[in-house]
Amino acid sequence: MDLDMMNMFLVAGGTLAVPILAFIASFYLWPSVLIRIYYWYWRRALGMQVRLSNYGNYQFCYSYRGKPGPKPSVLMLHGFSAHKDMWLAVVKFLPKNMHVVCVDMPGHEGTTRSCLDDYSIDGQVKRIRQFVESIRMNRKPFHLVGTSMGGHIAGVYAAEYPADVCSLTLLCPAGLEYPTESKFIKQLRELKEDENVHRVPLIPSTPEEMEDMLKLCSYVRFKIPQQILQGLVDVRIPHNDFYRKLFLELVGERSRHVLQERMSKITAPTQIIWGNQDQVLDVSGAQVLVDALPSSQLHILENCGHSVVMERPRKTAKLITDFLASLHNTDNNKKQQ
Repeated sequence: MDLDMMNMFLVAGGTLAVPILAFIASFYLWPSVLIRIYYWYWRRALGMQVRLSNYGNYQFCYSYRGKPGPKPSVLMLHGFSAHKDMWLAVVKFLPKNMHVVCVDMPGHEGTTRSCLDDYSIDGQVKRIRQFVESIRMNRKPFHLVGTSMGGHIAGVYAAEYPADVCSLTLLCPAGLEYPTESKFIKQLRELKEDENVHRVPLIPSTPEEMEDMLKLCSYVRFKIPQQILQGLVDVRIPHNDFYRKLFLELVGERSRHVLQERMSKITAPTQIIWGNQDQVLDVSGAQVLVDALPSSQLHILENCGHSVVMERPRKTAKLITDFLASLHNTDNNKKQQ
């Protein structure tokens, strides 16, 4: 092997070694950085673009794919302490020509956080309406999707702004009076009795607590390396004080059962999706919604917990797509009659 060939191999090896070493260093030393890069890459791969919009002095951060067309746009609201990227697993299986918008909820990720803001359910519903107006999404009715806290807000939004919403998908929403108490609610009651209200299972501050939270939220047992658990905690810790404040607002008298109180006002065709093994918000809440909304469609997913979006993304995307297709076909049939 001549000298030029040897140099070529050395250069090639060095070029490959740099990203490999960077990955290893990120994995062990800065796992939180690796997580951010992961979401950036996934958004790019799926064609999701990140944008900012403003309503007065308030800033919203959102991602989107596609453009508004003849079919309804889709707005997706994430759950407590999550962010817009939690929907990427579902977006992957949605039609590429569907106009999809995923917004960071008030105080979360890239959306404005202010100690003066109203984080009650009604306060957040008003903020989401401002977001919708800021990107002019309500020029025509859209399909609204929400999970957990986002489902609570989506349901109340549909009740308060019926002209905006042509159809609704609720995934294991909060805000109901559940006939059966979940494991999470029992844990909260025990913590309250022990006067340990600051240790909320959904607000982890150590890798061990993060692992416990994942087990609570998911029926599927994901094997996550310790370094990634640490990275997930590192990303959340700077926000934990806000999450505690928000959580206390959500479980307070003003916000706890707003969906329960207003679900009878929902007029949009509604789809309900719930994991049968949900340990956070018991699946018995699904029947509460069905009783209030007799024409709704109910889907109970077996071997699935509270994190429906993460555990069953393909199934979730198919259910939403099929639901929208059935509504579209119904509308066409009415027009032909």
